Amino acid sequence: MKTFIKVIEIWVPDKERMRLEFGSGLYGALTDFKNASEQQHFFYDEGLPGKAWAAGHPIVLTRFEQSYFKRTAVAHKAGLTCGIALPIFSGDFLLAVVVFLCGDDAEHAGAIEVWCNDLANQQSLHVMDGYYGSLEHFENISRQINMPKGQGIPGLAWETGMPVLIEDIGKDNEFIRSADAQKAGITTGLGIPVVNSGEQSYVMTFLSAKATPIAKRIQIWIPEGKQLVCRQGYSKNSNNLAEIFETITVNKGVGALGRVWLTGMPIITGNQQESEYNPELDSLSSMLAIPVIEQGRLKAIVSFLF
Repeated sequence: MKTFIKVIEIWVPDKERMRLEFGSGLYGALTDFKNASEQQHFFYDEGLPGKAWAAGHPIVLTRFEQSYFKRTAVAHKAGLTCGIALPIFSGDFLLAVVVFLCGDDAEHAGAIEVWCNDLANQQSLHVMDGYYGSLEHFENISRQINMPKGQGIPGLAWETGMPVLIEDIGKDNEFIRSADAQKAGITTGLGIPVVNSGEQSYVMTFLSAKATPIAKRIQIWIPEGKQLVCRQGYSKNSNNLAEIFETITVNKGVGALGRVWLTGMPIITGNQQESEYNPELDSLSSMLAIPVIEQGRLKAIVSFLF
């Protein structure tokens, strides 16, 4: 199955917390790019991870040529043309930067957007930047929209401070662009709030088409008392994923999700040792789990299974 995202990386502060070093990554068959990346370091405001650290919010780099991207030659050789960086903070202090790298493939339909509020209009969001693959018409429409607080995936994520997952965008009245999304073949939408201590608010949205989904499965986990529970789930192959996970709980520190809860750090796992929270891994060989943190507390974990 083709996926919209080709590479995922996690960059973490080194022991001195003065630069970012390679933490982990999912590269598929892109071995040369993986080898080049593992040797890299990024200082504050350097390269894509360092720029996101300095900016304090997600950033999108839609082209690598003549930019601050440090791995342009090897990225082009791997067919990678666009990068999105998501910094994860606890207060003022950076925990990690998650980087998503996509390719400019005409067959790849989907989008990753960064929405932010307008300081002149505090009650609405607009697209700060995004990557839309081959969806040029949908991109033009999206960049013209102001999203009111509480409406659409970005507006709901902003208002609640929680991840929002909509499985069938074309039939959902909450999704303001549903008709345009349906024409573009977009079926699933995920919004992740990016908490910022200032007046500016940001939301990342992942819009997925059936042919090139963001991931095979997406799950939203929330802490309830001393355990994590699966609040919502989407699966390309199963419509009852949420029901399957209703009875499953995760203890702090146990398995990949439990470690995210314990440490606040995003994690990539490429093995099948996490059976205590996912009893039907079948062919899913890897996972990315991203924490949603507000004022130093974990509000949710979003997991992408591949």
